[in-house]
Amino acid sequence: MRQSGPRRAAHSRLQVPVGPRLDSFEGFVAFKAGMTHITMVDDSESPSKNTEVSRAVTVLEMPKIYLYGARAYKKDYLYTEPFSEVYDANLAKKVGINKIKKNDLADFKAKAPEFEKVTALLFIDPVDLGFANKRIMRFEMPVSGKDNADRMTFIEKWLGKEVKISDVFAVGDYIDVTSISKGKGWAGVIKRFGVARQYRKATGKVRHVGVLGPWHPAKVMYSVPHSGHMGYNYRTEINKRILRIGTAADAASVNVKGGFPNFGSVKNDFIVVDGSIPGPAKRLIRIRRSIRATEKVKAPQILYYSQASKQGA
Repeated sequence: MRQSGPRRAAHSRLQVPVGPRLDSFEGFVAFKAGMTHITMVDDSESPSKNTEVSRAVTVLEMPKIYLYGARAYKKDYLYTEPFSEVYDANLAKKVGINKIKKNDLADFKAKAPEFEKVTALLFIDPVDLGFANKRIMRFEMPVSGKDNADRMTFIEKWLGKEVKISDVFAVGDYIDVTSISKGKGWAGVIKRFGVARQYRKATGKVRHVGVLGPWHPAKVMYSVPHSGHMGYNYRTEINKRILRIGTAADAASVNVKGGFPNFGSVKNDFIVVDGSIPGPAKRLIRIRRSIRATEKVKAPQILYYSQASKQGA
């Protein structure tokens, strides 16, 4: 009988408060530029702690984002439905909202006790982006706060203004990223599910499923691997660490020689995230504050950032 060894030491990582900070947007959006690598001092609890390590990183470009309005929701008998809205008149026209029935911020704040939740209405102005996306993109983002009064104060502060990534996140924060992965088209069972290849003399075919099922039940189950569409899936990856936040003035220090493949050069604010992110270059990435972070938030010590050409990659 196997004897149990000594109990392992308790987890030494610090538990930190998770979820959004008070009085802040609960997320952000960005566009994927490309990847490179850095060297940094390992500040984790791994065996390589306090030594120099190399890490693959992803660069995300932040477009210009403006808060053009806010929307409040009220819980009905069964559902939570939109209840009241308020807009910045100038920015609302820019996104195509020309007729506003009622636009009173004081009245909007007075109804705050009735609200179930409050969201910010924002839009992306792609005028300075390096690729051919020229249309304004609107999206809705929840607003965090201790109560609705704090959320109203926050909305009043930012209404009609530009929101930057540094106003929402800080270096060292852990984030969750949501994107649509790369589409790989039609794929067979070997590539799609990792099915083992058959012996040549066994069936006359190699890259296929050996048997589709038993005699009974006399049908092909849904769980049997089949050829089909692969990739282009909606995916969320958790606990990505922000290693660097920069402004448009610092863009030259993050661009690689010849520009990122299929993207070009970063021209706006940016962040550098540890690891990879789903999707190809130019894809829209949704960012939220990590909901399962257990690491202590601290700024990393970056020793080297590679700006070598990636055109041959």
